[in-house]
Amino acid sequence: MASRQPNQQLASLMAQAGMSNKGLARRMVDLSISRGRPLGTTHVAVKRWLDGGGIAVETALVMAEVFSSRVERVVTPGDLGFPGVIDGPTSDQPSGWAGLTSTLRVDTEQLPDDTPIPDNALVSAALSWVVDRAPDVPPATLGRRVGMRDVQAIRTAADMFMQLDFLYGGGHGRRALRHYVRHEALPLLDGTFADGVGRALYDAVGDVTQLLGWTAYDTGDHGLARRYFLGTLQLARTVDDRVTGSRLLANMSHQANYLGPHSLALHLARAAREGARGRATPRAMSMFTVHEARALASLGDEAGVTRALREAEQYLSRSVGSEDPTWLSYFDESELLGEFAHCFRDLHRPEPAIEYATEAVARADPGYARTLAFCRMVLAESQRQRGDLEESLFTANLAVSNAEPLQSARVLRYVKDYQRELPRAVHKVDDFQRAINRTLADLESD
Repeated sequence: MASRQPNQQLASLMAQAGMSNKGLARRMVDLSISRGRPLGTTHVAVKRWLDGGGIAVETALVMAEVFSSRVERVVTPGDLGFPGVIDGPTSDQPSGWAGLTSTLRVDTEQLPDDTPIPDNALVSAALSWVVDRAPDVPPATLGRRVGMRDVQAIRTAADMFMQLDFLYGGGHGRRALRHYVRHEALPLLDGTFADGVGRALYDAVGDVTQLLGWTAYDTGDHGLARRYFLGTLQLARTVDDRVTGSRLLANMSHQANYLGPHSLALHLARAAREGARGRATPRAMSMFTVHEARALASLGDEAGVTRALREAEQYLSRSVGSEDPTWLSYFDESELLGEFAHCFRDLHRPEPAIEYATEAVARADPGYARTLAFCRMVLAESQRQRGDLEESLFTANLAVSNAEPLQSARVLRYVKDYQRELPRAVHKVDDFQRAINRTLADLESD
């Protein structure tokens, strides 16, 4: 039972260290990430601790290390003023499989904006993924019995939420997904289960938590997306699921390439390839390789792009008959063609970009509405690069009109980036801009 008396020892340590509530939370998050077990600590949690709330042992260990580096003396968990917390884990504390769930229990409504996850934390996580062995983690024996029926329920939910994401963007259904993850999926990791069920459970929970990260990315909550990607990466590492781990690294590469640190995107994509080599299906290797191509295109390395795209194409050609994970079903020839188009657009090679984008649009599954919007905007931009302004405006207008049901910050950015490159004081362009701005206003208000 947590004491309700104010924690004077913690307050004194914070004063000695010259740290505010937000400052302590930020340093704890940064340190936990560097240790490969990200915490979701916020200034709200620090206020609760100061008011006398309890703390998990693993969190107390991180806090003690933060204070030790700040006040230049050894601070132990027992010095923090939390009743019942001593200088190491006790036998009645959750450990192993159950303890790892703390990396994913993030309060998505209260994360402070001033605690970004640094790029080097992603590089460290990627390196650890490639070279470290999976930890020897015993199964939990704390909660209710979990069986394969529970696992199948999570997989079904993941499939449903993924289809919503493809059709309507990350903003649609995200609140329901967050509630499902926090109240239905994660609590099962604290249950009692056999080893085989546990591994299947971690795989299924990884599906929904990575999707939660992806929806955060698609709606522009990039720090939160990184936290979920890193937390799910740790989940995959626990059961040595190399393919899921590489999927997470590929997600982070995609996000880094979108945000701008293209060298980081390249490192993450290559870590995804290396981490999955010999364990992933050809289709998965094709997807990981194309992320490398996208990063190389952003860096202007045309020779590297050509090599990577050729390898991705060769991998996909060998995928017939392979037993791919369900989540990879979207990555088909049409998707690969769209990635080719993105690469050549970024290299300012409009002719091949138009060729690949046109074919990608023609072959796209209408169920992947967001992907179709991206391909149309790449086609419009490539047509503009080639000088076909009227055709480009027609394509862009079609893309935006069909994207109206989507709740996706990334789609909005594609359109706005395109708008910025259009010539000014041209009658047809002015008409287009007025019409598109009205549509964008409706999309942004959703």
